[in-house]
Amino acid sequence: MTIRILLADDQESVRIGFRLILDSQPDMEVVGEAADGVRAIELARKLKPDVVLADIRMPRLDGLEVTRRLAGPEAAEPLRVVVVTTFDLDEYVHTALRHGACGFLLKRSGPALLVEAVRAAVAGDTLISPSITVRLLEHLKDPGPARSRAPRLIESLTERESEIAALVAKGLTNAEIGTELFISAGTAKTHIANVQRKLSVRNRVGIAAWAWESGLTA
Repeated sequence: MTIRILLADDQESVRIGFRLILDSQPDMEVVGEAADGVRAIELARKLKPDVVLADIRMPRLDGLEVTRRLAGPEAAEPLRVVVVTTFDLDEYVHTALRHGACGFLLKRSGPALLVEAVRAAVAGDTLISPSITVRLLEHLKDPGPARSRAPRLIESLTERESEIAALVAKGLTNAEIGTELFISAGTAKTHIANVQRKLSVRNRVGIAAWAWESGLTA
């Protein structure tokens, strides 16, 4: 199966570079390009790509709002959106994850990580630049009033499910979680599905955001 990708970035040079990298993969094809957020949404709804790669700072509509409209809780037909940007500000990362992004990648991460992020999104996994994970954990380390629901939700998870949630928050894939806990990748996937249901989140990124905010990864 060919993975169909939509690029949304206001810099033509970036779109050209991404297209060269992705089209060189035997299982990937860039099916559209958008130079602003409004056009990105129009093309996404028309082309229904498997993955949307969206920059944050774009004219007319920024990438965070694009992510919310295409992947957020109110999206009628949610798409997989990976935010790829120059800016690793904590508030951008947190907002993108809350809006349903299934990955957050820095443009300087390189071609291999870009390709891996697309494949992870299609597989239902998430890829977040390692440096961003550290920054986000530091940003969310101090518990506050907004986390008042965390203890009750933690009690609803089994010990193994809590372990799984913590590992998801560290950016581990199903296979890596399996290796860490000496279980199969399939079993890890089943546990993750149970955690999603109990926490009422759409995907593993929702698990990660909840785990970070709850202090489960501290």
